[in-house]
Amino acid sequence: MSYIGHVKAVALLGLPLVGGHLAQFAIGLTDSVMLGWYGVEALAAVTLASSYFFVLFLTGAGFGWAVMPMVAAASAAGDETSARRATRMGLWLSLLYAAAVLPLLWWSGPILRALGQQPEVAADAAQYLRVACWGMGPALLVMVLKSYLAALERTQIVLWITVLAALANGLANYALIFGHWGMPALGLRGAALASVITQGISFLAVVLYVELVLPEQELFRRFWRPDWEMFARVFRLGLPIGITSLTEVSLFAASAVMMGWLGTVPLAAHGIALQVASATFMLHLGLSNAATVRAGNAFGRGDRAHMARGAVVVTAMSLCLALLASAVFLLAPEVLIGLFLDPADPERAQIMAIGSALLAVAALFQLVDGGQVVALGLLRGVQDTTMPMVIAALSYWAVGLPSSYLLGFVWGMGGIGIWLGLVAGLACAAALLMLRFWRRGLALV
Repeated sequence: MSYIGHVKAVALLGLPLVGGHLAQFAIGLTDSVMLGWYGVEALAAVTLASSYFFVLFLTGAGFGWAVMPMVAAASAAGDETSARRATRMGLWLSLLYAAAVLPLLWWSGPILRALGQQPEVAADAAQYLRVACWGMGPALLVMVLKSYLAALERTQIVLWITVLAALANGLANYALIFGHWGMPALGLRGAALASVITQGISFLAVVLYVELVLPEQELFRRFWRPDWEMFARVFRLGLPIGITSLTEVSLFAASAVMMGWLGTVPLAAHGIALQVASATFMLHLGLSNAATVRAGNAFGRGDRAHMARGAVVVTAMSLCLALLASAVFLLAPEVLIGLFLDPADPERAQIMAIGSALLAVAALFQLVDGGQVVALGLLRGVQDTTMPMVIAALSYWAVGLPSSYLLGFVWGMGGIGIWLGLVAGLACAAALLMLRFWRRGLALV
């Protein structure tokens, strides 16, 4: 396949996945925007609560991510049975994980206070999480089923189900946060309840699709029956992916904790800037998923040349998107940040100033953030997950986190220093993971 052919193939597979990730991101964005209009204190609390929730969610999502390359490789080899077995055990592991972390979500208040958060913000975040915790199970199950469908290259339905969820979340937020359409005004609890409703709708929609459109797959037939050999395979592949995600997302969660030490206004500005930066990250994540599926197919066929050429293409596409996003961050930060704030908010000017500075730093880490997630996608395609986990842990926790603390507090750079530490960790991960793929990943094919 020519380079142009690879571009077309990645776009055909990746664009619906990008759209799906953007729609998923819109769910969290809606919470932030509406709670930002509700009050700065509520925005600070949901920033903290969301960081805490997603640390746990993305760790458990490793089992869903593991399903994608396993199903892609099995599909390329014509082994539908293995694809079905891997998906079922991914669902099993996700359910068990959701039950295991429920206490951490229910009793989050003391944990957040122990991390040095202000008592009022910690109390509000805990209130949010006591409702949001019931959405963990459905959210993880949806992750597994979306990975299964994406590996079968049924990415259009992944997009439309996520769009449906985003619309449902927006309507539920509008009704339950502010008390419209006869509903009670629940504020933070309303945003959390809207998220749970949305996750339930997403789960029902994807299950209905699999049952009605793909009945020959018999995905849920004898679902109760254990398959310990495949259970162990999914666990061995998925646990390192989950820990890799944990190391990255916990770096960002730790940055939220450190921003909380600076006060409510810097934390709110951090939450807004991070939401904006996360929107562009969804583009790279969609390309990373496409890289996993296409690398998984090439891995299943043993086609090294095809994989290498596709890796060049997807990396170049990610780089172009990163340059475009960086330009927007540098040229129009006030427009982006202003979307999250009430024009009459007395703290608007201060949040705008801090947030604009943070977006300037975010322009720097667009390049390295895209590079590291695409490299991870390629490595997952060849089912290489253990060493990438080690690389991620070293990059984010031995480089990124200490750099954030040193630059932010020891050298007195405040929020900008914390974010420059993020850049350092992401740059280290991008370089080492790319090196890993080109020197080791291709050799596995």
